[in-house]
Amino acid sequence: MSTTVLLVDDHELIRQGLARAFERDEEMTVIGQAGTVAQGLAAFSTLSPDVVVTDLQMPDGTGLDIVRAARRQSETVGLVVLTMHAGDDQIFAALEAGASAFVGKNSKASEVVGAARHAAVSPRTFLCSGLSGAMMRRAAGPKTPQLSTREQEVFGLLAEGLRTSEIAKRLYLSESTAKTHIAHIYQKLGAANRAQALVAAMRLGLLNEVVRDSF
Repeated sequence: MSTTVLLVDDHELIRQGLARAFERDEEMTVIGQAGTVAQGLAAFSTLSPDVVVTDLQMPDGTGLDIVRAARRQSETVGLVVLTMHAGDDQIFAALEAGASAFVGKNSKASEVVGAARHAAVSPRTFLCSGLSGAMMRRAAGPKTPQLSTREQEVFGLLAEGLRTSEIAKRLYLSESTAKTHIAHIYQKLGAANRAQALVAAMRLGLLNEVVRDSF
């Protein structure tokens, strides 16, 4: 069964170019296109695609509106954000909103397809293409929080989208011990939840093994 994709971009030429790139992949099928946030949200509700690929800047809002709304409706939908502004804080806001992947518009169409493929399989594991390590670390302060070896292991699994019980099982820990490690990680990163912790870690360059510059 092929992976269904919804494309949202206000530039028709870009949408058509992406559609052709997806058509060349036998495992991907574009089932809808939209040029505004309103159209994108309506198409998402009607078509229920496996993956949404959306531009960040839209004429009637932002791709973040689509990401947030889609993530509220589904934990399993893949959400890929395209942007010309890879260094902006909006990138991190999109991560908090529940995006699965980020791709710079200067990337090859094949990278967008690769991001969509990843998003379909691992919608809550965050990958970036076309973003340099410097961009990820630009907001870092003079001190970088130090995570213990065990905390790094726990955080790596947390970043992959595993639940606390799954992390405990994977690392042969009790669930209460896993919760304690997660609480310590959040405290060190100044985060209140997993999304905020991932944003902080990306800015500090602590997710080199999870966030990659290419697929």
